[in-house]
Amino acid sequence: MALISCPECNHQVSNTALDCPSCGTTLNKPTRSFIGKIFKWVFILFNLLMFVIAFKACGGASEVYTSSTNEYEQAGAAVGTTIGMGLILTFWVLIDVILGLFVLFTRPKR
Repeated sequence: MALISCPECNHQVSNTALDCPSCGTTLNKPTRSFIGKIFKWVFILFNLLMFVIAFKACGGASEVYTSSTNEYEQAGAAVGTTIGMGLILTFWVLIDVILGLFVLFTRPKR
């Protein structure tokens, strides 16, 4: 452990210190590990993918609903869309919680 000078107050601090104890200047910014960066990007990309899937599912369901010839087909399309979107949203939330916990536990420590 070496001692370095704080750039603001010239106080001697450890080279592993994140902040100067004298003036509070940030010396070293904590960074996310490689695995942490992977989890963060997987989380972001998964949410974007699920948003696109949900949007496409709603568009496809509206096409089926409008092309229906009678009220029974429309009712079936509405029920099917509700069940399908419920499954998509349930899957989205469950995987988001799991990925979110991984992102939380791999964040940089102060």
